[in-house]
Order: sequence, then C-alpha cells, then structure tokens
Amino acid sequence: MPLMLPSQGTSAASCVALLVIAASTVYSMDVLVAQQINALNGTMVRISCSFTSCYRLDPTKFAMNWTYQETVNGTEEMFMTFKNKITPLRTDHFGDRVKFAGNLDKNDLSITISDVQLTDEGIYNCYVRNPPDRIQGHGIIQLSVVTELPPPRDSTIAVAIGASIGGMLALVILSMVVVKCVRRHKKQELISDEQKMEEEGKTDGEGGTEEGTKNVCALPEDVY
Repeated sequence: MPLMLPSQGTSAASCVALLVIAASTVYSMDVLVAQQINALNGTMVRISCSFTSCYRLDPTKFAMNWTYQETVNGTEEMFMTFKNKITPLRTDHFGDRVKFAGNLDKNDLSITISDVQLTDEGIYNCYVRNPPDRIQGHGIIQLSVVTELPPPRDSTIAVAIGASIGGMLALVILSMVVVKCVRRHKKQELISDEQKMEEEGKTDGEGGTEEGTKNVCALPEDVY
C-alpha cells in the first residue's frame, strides 16, 4: 500500500514558507525505475528500483513498500515492506519467490522474482519515504511475461551496408593518396626544371665573362 504522509497546511502563508524554507527538500526525492520490463516465463527477473535523496538513509525513519496490481485499476497487493528491516510478505500470488536484491547503502531497492509465471504480468509499484524529505517517491514498472524470446535480428543487411561504406572509404583514401602523389611528382618536376634553368643561366654568365676578358686583352695590341 502507498505510504501515507502527514497532512500539510493549505494556507497561503504556509505554502510560501514551504517554498522558501524547504524548496531544496520538497523536490529532492527522485525514484529511478525501468518503466517496461520483459521476462521469459520460468526464469528469474530483476525489477530495479533506486532513489536519490539529499539525505542519508536513516533506518529508524526510512520506509519502503513494494506492491503488485494486475491492472491499472486493480487492487494493490503488498508483498514486501521495510520498517527497521526488510520484510518479504508471503502471499498466495508469489509465495516465497520474491527476494530483496538491492543495497540500502546505495539507495537500491531492487527485487528479484524467481520462476516467473504468466500470472506475474502486471504493474509493480515501488514506494519510498526517506525523511526529512517531505514527499513520497513512487516508481511504476510494467512487467510483461513472454513464452519465448524474439528471434535474433538478421544482420545481413547491416553487414552489406558496412561493407559498402568500408569500400567507399577505401576508394576515397586511395584517391587522396593518388592525388597527393601526383601533386608531389609535379612539384618535384617543377623544382628540377627550375634547377636546370638556374644552371643554364650560370653557364651563360660564365661564357660572357670570358669573351669580355678576351676583348679587353686584345685592345692593347690594336693600339700598338
């Protein structure tokens, strides 16, 4: 059954005081659950429930209830509670198949159900109260029981797509390498051409200097 909280004053003054003084605690409780769980008939299933709080768990004040209901509008049947200690409640529905599998030191309130039956399908409620948090946490889990696991997905298409993408990437990389090599070769050819031109220029310059020297040396003979 849900944990009942003390009634709050509804006056405007008390509401303002609640928002100003206890804003960090009113919304500090958060219950974390998987909203939908599938279990294979005849196996064991873990139903996880954990909570966050601004306060450390005090076993003398902490309270927890696990309940089961067949439908949304069905009556809730409590099968586990905490008041100073974890207490599984033996019921006609579950017998002793429900075990506590959490860790209070880590705010983990998970349970396990062994030998899951088709009749275990339904709604599981995890109620938490951790004073001085002012609100009650509530997690709702829908459990579905299946008689066989779904067939594995065909990965042929995925493999084909992966191979196509891999081939395209290989072609792109190869093209980049070829382009880079071609550019490098062209650059080397340009450098070689420039070096040849420089060498030819040097040769022409040296030849011109020798001829000039010869002409200068010949001038005195003509004069005499």
